[in-house]
Amino acid sequence: MTKRTKIVGAECVLPSGLWKGDVLIEGGRILDLDPPESARADEVIQAAGLHLIPGVIDDQVHFREPGLTHKEDLATASAACAKGGVTTFFEMPNTKPTTTTVERLHEKLALAATKSVVNYAFYIGATPTNVEELKSARRTPGIKIFIGSSTGDLLVDEQAALEQIFAETTLPICAHCEDEATVRANSARLNGGSKVQDHSQIRDHKAAEIATRRALDLAYRHKHRFHVLHVSTAIETEIVADHRGLITAEACPHHLFFNVDDYDRLGTLIQMNPSIKTQDDVTALWKALRDGRIQVIATDHAPHTLEEKRQPYPKSPSGLPAVENSLALMLDASHRGFCTIEEVVSWMCDAPARVWDLVGKGRIEPGYDADLVLVDLKKSQTIRNEDQLTKCGWSPWAGTTLTGWPVTTMVGGEIVFAEGKVDTSHRGTEAIFDHSRGGYWG
Repeated sequence: MTKRTKIVGAECVLPSGLWKGDVLIEGGRILDLDPPESARADEVIQAAGLHLIPGVIDDQVHFREPGLTHKEDLATASAACAKGGVTTFFEMPNTKPTTTTVERLHEKLALAATKSVVNYAFYIGATPTNVEELKSARRTPGIKIFIGSSTGDLLVDEQAALEQIFAETTLPICAHCEDEATVRANSARLNGGSKVQDHSQIRDHKAAEIATRRALDLAYRHKHRFHVLHVSTAIETEIVADHRGLITAEACPHHLFFNVDDYDRLGTLIQMNPSIKTQDDVTALWKALRDGRIQVIATDHAPHTLEEKRQPYPKSPSGLPAVENSLALMLDASHRGFCTIEEVVSWMCDAPARVWDLVGKGRIEPGYDADLVLVDLKKSQTIRNEDQLTKCGWSPWAGTTLTGWPVTTMVGGEIVFAEGKVDTSHRGTEAIFDHSRGGYWG
């Protein structure tokens, strides 16, 4: 007989709101809500005083394998996910080699099957010449385009190539939107920059606005679903409001919790692409999340070693680690009144599943996968570098005390994190997509 697990007494965050009751799991899926007392249970998890939420789906991470595993790898990153309540991740194509063919996509999937503690998926990356590969890819959330800020052969800046990709492919598309010409002109004006504060002048508001407008124009004209990654400016929150049933957008914790004034305190640790912006932009991002213009929160987890990050600007690389602490950061924001726990679940669990047509994930409902997280909204804990499971071993939020933390993570009905420890022997499964669903607005 298949093992049954019953979670007892948790306050559950359902699509309809908060509901207190028991959840019965069988065969890796949610079998029933509020099962009868007589229902068989081989394992009982007492959860009184805790909230049960769907596992977080992080649709934008850089886990560095293959080719850059001195910073991170699938084993360390997925363990950090489990600790942080992230049960499914979508990884970006700018590894070495880049994920720009179906063969390389399948190689990554096979590698993750042997190493990842949580569930996994990988984007296929666009180049100016690989449209046939993009058309034949299936086992993927979608296509990633770097319209600016790229590595290797991933920059797609020529209009003709972009038109072809939007016209001839059918997978959902997402993009890094910073206008390359604007970034280069700003850099030349500042002689490449001499201090990290220059980074936000080089990768400025105009660079983000131009590229986002350009991408949305392509999506509108070709009627192609498009997701704007890491929105960082107030003007972009206005642009993405015109979704026409095609456009979705996301924000990242570093753009929600840091602004340019934090460079004085944190320096290159918060150097990101797109860059950190002003407090007015931070305020606008929060407003756009609350009113639905931005639907998703994802981390853009992009680890580098401290030695790399501490190089003087502009030698310092852009990127920071976040999967380990993103849910706690948002639970703490809920504790402080910035949002509700229902909104956190919408932004981090339900919405990404809907945007990317992810099958069986993002909700606590019968028939859905038992990717679940118990969170303690009263638990206070300080982020410390020495506690981080990410291979790079640091966090820009080190020293910050947060209230609200994941305490138990389940993937496919199995506990992968509890009592402060990750079960690194567990293996997640490949995420499944049904792109006929039509995305978030479908």
